[in-house]
Amino acid sequence: QVQLVESGGGLVQPGGSLRLTCVASGTIFKINAMGWYRQAPGKQRELVAASTDDGSTTYADSLKGRFTISRDSAKNTVYLQMDSLKPEDTAVYYCKGAIVIVETLGEFDAWGQGTQVTVSS
Repeated sequence: QVQLVESGGGLVQPGGSLRLTCVASGTIFKINAMGWYRQAPGKQRELVAASTDDGSTTYADSLKGRFTISRDSAKNTVYLQMDSLKPEDTAVYYCKGAIVIVETLGEFDAWGQGTQVTVSS
């Protein structure tokens, strides 16, 4: 089995920064991609940023320049640096991994439990 555990959420003032961390553990053969999604109250879950195994990254257009995704493949960890935070960034942030597991060598999508980010004065 595979687990993704997020950390680093919390309450921050507008203009502040937070760094989210997601660690994947379990019977992992390979991680093809890791990324971050978010879901605000009453809204659909949306992509924030993703990083593939070849080093390419994808960002939501509205977040480019403020959010930065990075990975430490040796530690099965992905980070999301969030700067210049705005109240509209308030949401639950979820980590997602496209993971190949040892048991089957098949890829599946694993999700973390989410971490709350609240931007408010």
